[in-house]
Amino acid sequence: MNKFIKWLGDINEKDSKVRAVLKRSLAHDPGVYVPAYPYVEPFVKNEDNTWRRKMFYLVAGLWAAHWREGQRGQPMSIGRACAAYAYKEESKSTSTERRFISLLDSDFDQLPHRLRQMIALLKEQCIDFDALLEGLLYWNDDQKRTQNAWARDFYRNIPYEMRTESTTAEESK
Repeated sequence: MNKFIKWLGDINEKDSKVRAVLKRSLAHDPGVYVPAYPYVEPFVKNEDNTWRRKMFYLVAGLWAAHWREGQRGQPMSIGRACAAYAYKEESKSTSTERRFISLLDSDFDQLPHRLRQMIALLKEQCIDFDALLEGLLYWNDDQKRTQNAWARDFYRNIPYEMRTESTTAEESK
């Protein structure tokens, strides 16, 4: 899986317009913005699975929008990055948690928009785009494994004193 994100990074070093094209693709439904095809199609050729194809395009656009020169740090899952953001803000606001829960509850029509919003919010966090792609490929799993994994990462990384009253009430049961 990691070949895709690494490849995007490698071609970005040679031609910075790659990011601009992929960022522009986010204004369209995943997989329909033709100028993005040269950067994604080599990884989805012969792919009959529409969902899989769309997730490659979505992640490529999100990667381009999130990319920062010299970004350092250990890449984090979305759940962990949201927890780090909430902790950093130290506002004790539940808005990050609410947005995160809305993301986890997204269907296909909502997912690209909510994910774009979340990635924009996490602009200072180092996101593991390989893990993001892997999770999105299994988004529609009946057991919601991706959503459950992201939720576990979020709640395991929120400091106890920052948890909402509803979360701590559930834990005390």
